[in-house]
Amino acid sequence: MLAAAAAWGSTGTAAHFAPTGATGASVGAARIVVGGVGLLIIAVSTAANRQAVAGMLTRRAVRTVSQQARSWRTVLVLAGAAVAGYQICFFTAVRVTGVAIGTVVAIGSAPGWTGLLTRLTGGPWPGRRWALATAAAVAGCVVLITGGQASGVRTGGVVLALAAGLCYAVYAVAAARMITTGSADSAVMGLIFGGAAVLLAPLLAASPAGWLLSLRGLAVVGYLGVVTTVVAYLLYGRGLRTVPVPTATTLGLAEPAVAAMLGLIVLHERLSGAAIVGLVLVGLALATIAAAPEAERAKGIGRAGPGG
Repeated sequence: MLAAAAAWGSTGTAAHFAPTGATGASVGAARIVVGGVGLLIIAVSTAANRQAVAGMLTRRAVRTVSQQARSWRTVLVLAGAAVAGYQICFFTAVRVTGVAIGTVVAIGSAPGWTGLLTRLTGGPWPGRRWALATAAAVAGCVVLITGGQASGVRTGGVVLALAAGLCYAVYAVAAARMITTGSADSAVMGLIFGGAAVLLAPLLAASPAGWLLSLRGLAVVGYLGVVTTVVAYLLYGRGLRTVPVPTATTLGLAEPAVAAMLGLIVLHERLSGAAIVGLVLVGLALATIAAAPEAERAKGIGRAGPGG
């Protein structure tokens, strides 16, 4: 679980080292094309590499989801579009306003967005703890926008990070709805991320390809696609087999913590007092969500989790 969260937390820093000419959108597109295709392949063939029968079951599971998608088609498309949108918004945000702030705002806003979407789509009201956490996250973002310019905080970057949090919430709610109705989680993830890869492929093809052909560009894309997407999601899924959900969510707080530390230590980002206050408020929102009892998690406030 910690390894997965650390991998997600390193995405912004890794993207920072992309060659000149690489935009946030193109980096995000390249990451999800590599990672999405990888997850889709694993969803349909990994078991087949170990045992032919298990492989048939895995492929049948994917086909079952595809058949159910006649009713879930809109949900699948929306979830895939949300994953694609997250990549564009997140990687552009960290380039505009910095890794530490961009990551913490994106991840810190996701639980609030998730609770709101859960309620709007017919789910129960998340409760007081969610409301307090959302208020803290909103206050933190307001402080960052209004008082953080001295340390390089850009309003546009914070807004993009908030949009990334919304995209992640859309994906999380959609995926949870499909999985809780009996669809295999690996098949759902493979289809969603594979669909996002299809959506982002034209964007990647239309972007300047020079940086992708360099050794540095290949290293960045390989790390983002393989380590922070395929490997991280496999580790997270394996961890969920034995780690209780409350513990998993708490361990997931390592993601923004790692991102903030890498931004400050590796990239030498500097934060003003106002920016630190804003980040602390967002961090309190994350801690409030992590401390939610299991009964409240059942209502959906802890379902977003990590997953940069």
